[in-house]
Amino acid sequence: MTSKTVNYTPEQSTKMVADYLSGVTVETIANELGKTVRSVVAKLSREKVYVAKTYVSKTGAAVVKKDAHADAIGAILKLTEAETESITKANKTALVKIFEALANSKPI
Repeated sequence: MTSKTVNYTPEQSTKMVADYLSGVTVETIANELGKTVRSVVAKLSREKVYVAKTYVSKTGAAVVKKDAHADAIGAILKLTEAETESITKANKTALVKIFEALANSKPI
């Protein structure tokens, strides 16, 4: 029977978690340990301390997917699922402008 090779010693794990929680980047931790960034992220995830990066737009706002805009337009216009699906093919800028126009319009 083959024994399992330990990828991280308990000391490495403790130091890694402490460093991460104190603000050291995953890249720096990986370089110090001679491991890949993916390996360090996986270990920190198993230790339940890793927080994935949140993506923001160039303006700093939260990223909203194109499908969400299309769904909102579909809801406002009471479109069928097929009709809503078809408008997702439009570019995101157009969808945002259409949604904003609809959201700011007065009911007829």
